[in-house]
Amino acid sequence: MSARDEIFANIRRSLGVNGSEKIRQQMVADRLERSPKGVIPQRGQVSGAERLALFKTMVETSLATVTEVSAPAEVPQSIALFLRNHNLPATLRMGDDPRLNAMPWSETTLEIAQGPSEGRDLNAVSHAFGGIAESGTLAMVSGHENPSTLNFLPDNHIIVVSAKDIASDYEAVWNRIRFAYGKGTMPRTVNWITGPSRSGDIEQTLLLGAHGPRRLHVVVVRD
Repeated sequence: MSARDEIFANIRRSLGVNGSEKIRQQMVADRLERSPKGVIPQRGQVSGAERLALFKTMVETSLATVTEVSAPAEVPQSIALFLRNHNLPATLRMGDDPRLNAMPWSETTLEIAQGPSEGRDLNAVSHAFGGIAESGTLAMVSGHENPSTLNFLPDNHIIVVSAKDIASDYEAVWNRIRFAYGKGTMPRTVNWITGPSRSGDIEQTLLLGAHGPRRLHVVVVRD
């Protein structure tokens, strides 16, 4: 028995229960279901074109860049143009996300590598689970489709997000993640990315790339 199990066993013993009582379990489930909602900022409570515009504004406010394409097929050319405009090599690492794999990368001159990063990649692309309009944040779920190493190790991180997956607030995206994965199958990690990595710890001087990518570029797909 682990220390945790022993502690819980002592608590149950003092309460005179064993933890398997159906009525007590239902009481807990009901309490969680009826728990009051937290305060949600008003800023993100918009919809449609206004929500998308707010998301893009907040992305740029966080020192990232953003572009918009009308279909997934336009993503590779858009990324190739971004790399060329910033004098970056035409190389790109990605996971095996089926949405990214279905895009016509062969129509570009990009050299594509797949799998987690070992720290030697300059550029990486991931597909976000969703976006949050109130802060311009991207929700990244871990897995072989979008390895978490791509969020932190390359110098330049490009994130693709579908416009339909941009929600007003964090709570809405958390609800979607819980619904998509279900209890007991949640992703190992969920990373919330807002702009490039930065720090002002040293003499309050802003330094980009302090703990991760120094450049973040977001491609919004209006499919």
